[in-house]
Amino acid sequence: MFKFCQFAVRNLTMSISKKPEVVFILGRPGAGKGTQCEHIVNKYGYVHLSAGDLLREERVKPGSEFGDLIENHIKNGTIVPVEITCSLLDRAMQISDNEHKRFLIDGFPRNADNLQGWTKTMEDKVDLKGVFYFDCNNETCVTRCLARGAEGSGRSDDNLESLKKRLDNYVIDTVPIIEHYDREGCVHKFDGMKKPEEIFQEVEEVMSKIGWK
Repeated sequence: MFKFCQFAVRNLTMSISKKPEVVFILGRPGAGKGTQCEHIVNKYGYVHLSAGDLLREERVKPGSEFGDLIENHIKNGTIVPVEITCSLLDRAMQISDNEHKRFLIDGFPRNADNLQGWTKTMEDKVDLKGVFYFDCNNETCVTRCLARGAEGSGRSDDNLESLKKRLDNYVIDTVPIIEHYDREGCVHKFDGMKKPEEIFQEVEEVMSKIGWK
């Protein structure tokens, strides 16, 4: 009985102390990142954390000291200071009661500052399992985002002017981050032009390879 209790306590301690496992989800706006995250959540029960959604929630939170700052960055298609984004991501993972402790972080890191901030404040707190990169051309991404905005997405950046800025910033800022992780052998690339169900089949194969089943 004593040995069993020791075993149970040890397993409980391991469960509590286990680092959250993270997969970064990157690609152009409208590349299908959110759709694939939704499929993963529905089938496997893992947690989808959208950096953009967390920032938008904080933007409208009553009394938020960052609300106006976040709104200005979102409207202008520019990057919110990394300290704010990392803090929101960290808080979301800490308060999550998800039994798997597996998190899809969508739309982050977007630039070198994001990467440096994450490395400094979060790298030792999580186990990065890889980067899922969804590739899709500009024309298709713009069409998808404008359609999303027309359907009432509620996003102030789903308009042509903001999209042009976001896509320009993506090439300048985010592509080098994808290339950085690719050199480390962490990137798994998917063709975002395919049908969502076809992409998800490929996603499942990669998830199995990284130990997410």
